[in-house]
Amino acid sequence: QVQLVESGGGLVQPGGSLRLSCAASGIIFSTYAMGWYRQAPGKQRDWVATITTGGSTSYADSVKGRFTVSRDNAKNTVYLQMNVLKPEDTAVYYCKAFKLGINYWGKGTLVTVSS
Repeated sequence: QVQLVESGGGLVQPGGSLRLSCAASGIIFSTYAMGWYRQAPGKQRDWVATITTGGSTSYADSVKGRFTVSRDNAKNTVYLQMNVLKPEDTAVYYCKAFKLGINYWGKGTLVTVSS
């Protein structure tokens, strides 16, 4: 079975940092691009960042310069380093593994940015 398990969420003050992890199993991890998405209460799920199988990254404008996505294929894990966090970053963060015709989603981890 395919599983994506996010971890690392929690409560952090504005300006603080968190690192999220997403551990994958049941897939050949190195053949999948990985993405991070987030969903605030009452809002649509939005794309945050992507890292390709070759290590190329892309980011939503709202997080560019603050967030960094990386992957460790030996650990079947993708990371999202989040710096200079803002209250508007508060959301449930989800990871996605994808390639042509296939998407897998994790169940999410909650990030709350508040003083």
